Amino acid sequence: MAAPPADAAPQALNWGACDRIHHASPDTQCATVQVPRDYAKPNGPTISVTVSKLPATGARRGTLFGNPGGPGGDGIGMFTALEPADQIRQEWDLVAVQPRGLIGATPVRCDPLSKASGGENGAGALNRERCEKNTPGYTKTLTTETTARDIEQVRRAMGLDKISLYGISYGTWLMGTYATLFPSHTDRLVLDSAMDPRRAWGQMLDDQTAGYRARAHAMMAWIASHDDVYHLGTTPLAVYQRWSRAVEKEAGVPPSLSAPPARVGDVPPGLKAVAQQYLAGVNMTADARARIENLVATLATGGSQASSSLFVLTRAYAPSRDLWPAIALQTAGRSTPPKPSAEELKAATNAQDMQSVIICNEDRSPRDPTLTPAAVLANLVTGDVFDSPGLTYRSGLGCAGAAPVTTPIPLRNKLAVQPLQIQSVGDPQTPYRQSLATHKSMNTHLITVGGGDHGQFGRSNKPLDAAVVEYLRTGHTDVTRTPQAPVTASLTKAPGA
Repeated sequence: MAAPPADAAPQALNWGACDRIHHASPDTQCATVQVPRDYAKPNGPTISVTVSKLPATGARRGTLFGNPGGPGGDGIGMFTALEPADQIRQEWDLVAVQPRGLIGATPVRCDPLSKASGGENGAGALNRERCEKNTPGYTKTLTTETTARDIEQVRRAMGLDKISLYGISYGTWLMGTYATLFPSHTDRLVLDSAMDPRRAWGQMLDDQTAGYRARAHAMMAWIASHDDVYHLGTTPLAVYQRWSRAVEKEAGVPPSLSAPPARVGDVPPGLKAVAQQYLAGVNMTADARARIENLVATLATGGSQASSSLFVLTRAYAPSRDLWPAIALQTAGRSTPPKPSAEELKAATNAQDMQSVIICNEDRSPRDPTLTPAAVLANLVTGDVFDSPGLTYRSGLGCAGAAPVTTPIPLRNKLAVQPLQIQSVGDPQTPYRQSLATHKSMNTHLITVGGGDHGQFGRSNKPLDAAVVEYLRTGHTDVTRTPQAPVTASLTKAPGA
């Protein structure tokens, strides 16, 4: 893929207020940069991408470019939402380039699914066609490599020789790609909750399924440990039973998520003498019972667990303990999810469209057609949001009819400074075992963090923050392990939309 001349003059950037849709702080500045629409035609049409900047509040050491992941994560308000450590805020200009395809970076415009045609060619073809129709020639440019090249254009426009990079989740692939392509312009590289790009996307999404289910059980154990706050039960199973009833009340059907393992405290008084046998029987059949009860109720009533906001949010909030209080409060009937505004729905729809396009543009993982019946069941019958992502793409249904348009750049470490990688042992989104592939390919210095939160930036984890600051300042840290971050969210007040 060709690129504009390296000696291209910096663009004149007009910094001003950011569009409110990005929820950036008042002191965040935004500007737009023109970049080639297609880097294979560097002198062809251009698109505009928004770049945000939070200027260092003290003596500036450098510029740190960030990406929050996704794909589809809004970058403009990233450093507002994540609240970086004070030293980082003071010593680095914090910059984010909005990924192309999102609002603020020439958004991809897709017809609503209800108005789309072409489904007979496959779900992937349908999705690509409904977006390509309105932005012809643009959808094929939505790739990780192209977005990395956009970051390079912004670096040039800002007149910077070297930049440091901080990527979270999918952002680790994006920033790793930039560092591989432009090592001479990369200073420090921090990979937070790294994914293995070689498993993108079907294998990676399939990898997540077991982790999300386990993480939901961990959430229920946490809620049980705070029974003095939520009064939902003192065992994970007791909490699950209250949660299950709340899901059924919303959806009309019970959830298919299996119950967490029963404990001695869950044994009925009359069965204490055979407690171990009781527990073995209950735990052995938990998954099958949940799935069968959900399927029977779904077929009988026509309801869907996916219509329960509590069920959907349980999966969405599972990776971050700071969001677990919201699930506890909703289960207890003490809060309801805030209704998103029309503006927020527009942004969420755009992000989903962009993500779907880029996944199929790059999905080169092996497909397993034997999973097709299970994928159809999870998507079209039971509405199982825990199982459906992995089954949809691993089976091949998600990108059927839409062949990949690019071969991703293999990540390589050509940097003068060793990259830093931060990985949590129980992270359901970027499982620890798979992340070790990036540790090997990029020769990173690895910090293992306790717990299972996804994304470690801005969690008030003082030992970890100190290690990251040390690395950014010196290019080195001896820290290899830290405990998990504290829960900083209110236990009695649910977060906003």
